Amino acid sequence: MIVRSRFFKIVALAFAMAWLARADKPNRTVLPDPPEVQGRDHVVALTLRAATNPEGHDAFSFRGQMSAPVIRAWPGDTLKIDYVNELPKNASEPCAIEPCHNMSNLHFHGLEVSPRGPQDDVLEMMAMPGETLHYAVQIPPDHPPGLYWYHTHPHGESHRQVLDGMSGAIVIEGIDRYVPEVRGLRERVLVLRARSIKEDPEAAALRRRVDMSQPGCGSESEKSERLFTVNGAIRPEISIAPGERQFWRVVNASADQYADIEIDGESLTIVALDGMPLAYHDPRHPTRVAGHVLVPPAGRVEAIVSGPSAGKQAALRTRCVDTGALGDPNVAMVLADMRPTEQSAQPQRVVPLDRHRPDFKLVQLDRIEKSPPDFVVTFTEDKNGFYINGQKFALDAQPMVRAKVGAYQHWRIVNATRELHPMHIHQTHFFAYQENGVRITNPAWLDTVNVPAGGSTDVVMDFTNPVIRGMSVFHCHLLNHEDKGMMAKILFE
Repeated sequence: MIVRSRFFKIVALAFAMAWLARADKPNRTVLPDPPEVQGRDHVVALTLRAATNPEGHDAFSFRGQMSAPVIRAWPGDTLKIDYVNELPKNASEPCAIEPCHNMSNLHFHGLEVSPRGPQDDVLEMMAMPGETLHYAVQIPPDHPPGLYWYHTHPHGESHRQVLDGMSGAIVIEGIDRYVPEVRGLRERVLVLRARSIKEDPEAAALRRRVDMSQPGCGSESEKSERLFTVNGAIRPEISIAPGERQFWRVVNASADQYADIEIDGESLTIVALDGMPLAYHDPRHPTRVAGHVLVPPAGRVEAIVSGPSAGKQAALRTRCVDTGALGDPNVAMVLADMRPTEQSAQPQRVVPLDRHRPDFKLVQLDRIEKSPPDFVVTFTEDKNGFYINGQKFALDAQPMVRAKVGAYQHWRIVNATRELHPMHIHQTHFFAYQENGVRITNPAWLDTVNVPAGGSTDVVMDFTNPVIRGMSVFHCHLLNHEDKGMMAKILFE
């Protein structure tokens, strides 16, 4: 009996060790490419559905698959999207503002298009379960090429839906006009989403699988409840030959998670941020080399990367991000492994050639930068919610600020809280140039900017685009904060 007992203990221990080894082993999944939809005769048409996936979460359904497509368009195209809300009338998941109605709509994040229906209208266009929205988004012929994205934006329910993965990438083609060196490079679209592991029974194994650091780099003591996926996969492999240059377009499509991305032993040659080519406003400096780049929720970075030398291993990682004393933990982890290969086994999509001449927007902003702020945005929060200038968002509220189309404005965003907030404005980009009263080392044109805890960020808003007339919004892009009140209206007139 003693021998038999020892035998079973040895067998059980062997099974346990094998299970742990399998759980800790990095995922060998090759990076999946999302489905794509392209246009014909200057129209990109598709049907997108809001549905419930087999796990019981909200999801996008496209052509029968629970996978959001990459939408590819050219300046001058029209996006015609039939958005069908097939969510159940009774929500199975909680949301920030109860009761949940499972209402849904779309926001075309970063696109410089009209805020009026049937375009990028997040205030009046809303589909309840069983209803359909018909979008016709006209992309201006002079629209900057780059990486944008779409996601749901129903106030009070946006955090839940985006956390569940209701998001996808938009590529406006033609970036090679501004950075010719990307022509012919293998292009990859990487959609980062944050997956909740709070209730996952394999949470410990998943943390080990992505080499999640514990504790974080801030003062928080709790474990992280999120891990990043890349195109829906946990720690996939990206095939790249030693020394091969590829063009990566990365969007942080998480609801509330920061990514400070880097590649082991390699630098990033940045060509665009938040969809805006660096050369668009500064043709003398079309690229910038960096060891890492902080991509806030909703942010995007487009960069040329190189494969590690033969015999070397490398990974795409996110560094730890200190989000402040009251912020959520944003710990370091591996996003994907770079697998050396002689030739990619996947069909290679290269950046297409655009023979049009580039348009540049050269502006002198010194006078505006040095002038007193035209408008001050102040973020505050307490146990009852989140506020902009002391007010919670309401659908029937009057615009907090009005902007004359054709002008630039100096805005100061003040963060009177103890956590980091990313500020986003719909329809336009802005020039972020100052933080806590000090000139930023690398000022940039963005549509989402970090505002330090207890500090401020100064930007110059570009309201010169004549297509943006109408009511729009600006808000914190930690969507749980937006849902709970940290959003306000702006009227472009």
